[in-house]
Amino acid sequence: MQSLRIAAIAVLAAASLAAAAAASAQVTVTDPWVRGTVTGQKATGAFMQLKSPADTALVAAASPVAKIVEVHEMKMEGGMMKMNAVDRLALPAGKAVDLKPGGYHVMLMDLVKPLKDGDTVPLQLTFEDKAGKKQTVEVKAVVRPLAASGSPPATKQ
Repeated sequence: MQSLRIAAIAVLAAASLAAAAAASAQVTVTDPWVRGTVTGQKATGAFMQLKSPADTALVAAASPVAKIVEVHEMKMEGGMMKMNAVDRLALPAGKAVDLKPGGYHVMLMDLVKPLKDGDTVPLQLTFEDKAGKKQTVEVKAVVRPLAASGSPPATKQ
C-alpha cells in the first residue's frame, strides 16, 4: 500500500513538473538577422519572428556589438514615420510577432564596429511572463547586406 501511495505521488509530481515546464516554455525565435552597416554608421536594426506558447513580453535586449540596445517601434504619426523605444512588446500566446523593417525591431546603437554581410551578431533577449518570471534567450543573428529588407535572398539552383 505504501509503495502505491509513493508511486501515485511520483506520478503527480511528474505531471506537475511537466505542466510547469509547459507554462514556462521558451520563446521560439525564427530567422534572426541584422542589417549590415558602412564605416562610420553607429546604428542598425535586428529583425526576427518571435512566438511564445504562453502570454509573455519582450522586455529587454542586449548585445556586445552595441553599447545601447532597445526594442523600438516605427509607426506613422501625423503623416510622418516615427520611431520610439518601447518598454515591453507583448507576445500573445501562440501568435507570431514579427520584428521587421518599418515596424517593431531591436535597435543596436553606438555600435563598437561596422557589421558586414555574413558576420554573426549575438543577441540576448529577455522575456517576462504574466507571473513576472524572466527568461533570457540567446540568439545568433546573421548580418545581411545594408540593402536587405526582410526575407533572405533566394538561393540559385
